[in-house]
Amino acid sequence: MTELLKLNKSTYQEFWKWFISKENDFFTAVKERQNIDEGFLEIILPRLKELNENFFILVGMSDDSTAELIITVDGNIKDIVFAEELIAESPNLENWKFTALKPELDIENVSIKMGDYIFNKENIYFYSNDDEDYPDEIDLVFVHEDLNDQNESDVINGTYLFIDNYLGELNFLTQIDNFEIKGKNEAEKELIPIAKLKDFLSWREREFTEKYEDAKIETTEDSYSLLEGTLENGFPLLATINVDLLQWDQKASHPWISVLRIEYQGDEDNGFPDDKDYDLFNLIEDEMMLELKNDEGNLNLGRETAENIREIYFVSRDFRKISKVLAETVQKYPDYRMTFEIYKDKYWQSFERYGIH
Repeated sequence: MTELLKLNKSTYQEFWKWFISKENDFFTAVKERQNIDEGFLEIILPRLKELNENFFILVGMSDDSTAELIITVDGNIKDIVFAEELIAESPNLENWKFTALKPELDIENVSIKMGDYIFNKENIYFYSNDDEDYPDEIDLVFVHEDLNDQNESDVINGTYLFIDNYLGELNFLTQIDNFEIKGKNEAEKELIPIAKLKDFLSWREREFTEKYEDAKIETTEDSYSLLEGTLENGFPLLATINVDLLQWDQKASHPWISVLRIEYQGDEDNGFPDDKDYDLFNLIEDEMMLELKNDEGNLNLGRETAENIREIYFVSRDFRKISKVLAETVQKYPDYRMTFEIYKDKYWQSFERYGIH
């Protein structure tokens, strides 16, 4: 882990050293906007993609003498920490402002025009769906006055863009669990002006934090169950799952689910790994558990093996450290095709398939 941290830091510093060597030309291109593609975007974006393929940029003048460069990850939770780290290493330059992720905006400053439609505080509303079985979930419906069957695609896209700009990238990704966008005639509850959304989310977040701030569980003596099944194609499935953890009544305190997928050349008859791969996959999981400690808010939920794929599951209070550990793991074992995803699931509903509640 330490090696990856050092590598990231030095790599980010090299990027900023390169940026400084060109910053005067970059500033001129952004300020004059006459050659911004060739003079800035087409030069800097490939360099950023070398650092992380999910880095994207927004750039403009924040005032007459300051250009602002925003590094966005376009909704990829697992890359947020890397954008934050890159900006943390950014230099202090007189004519530049560097920002990690699209910032939130004051409601008075958010008005979008797309085609024939306007998106602002006057025509967008929301309400909350409440489910007694999942009381901590933030499930929202956004309503645009002009949405109908004919303009559905355009108005939904515009409303989404408005909310993204209003809340900011990080808040949109982390504060809302589920949402949909509807027309006024589809609304099932009283509409709340969109200007009250931030206050609503802050209130729910305070409630959530107070409810779960002391939530902890010790897993060293937990019971693990070996579950066997058969896929539709006839291949067998084996899963080893922490049964005690799945029955925990404070799951929502660890809402971030991480899945590491390892592909391997399995037996043609059953899709399971050979002894060498089996031992290595267990070693990889043990290495991750050394980094992802319980008292830091990371819990190992188990693993599943089927059809030439081993999946390893963790649940976490936050997504930043595990993003780095998973990225390091993928980097460390280039002989295997590995991918990972991180998503929010407060009640771990994605594991209900094991029939343990």
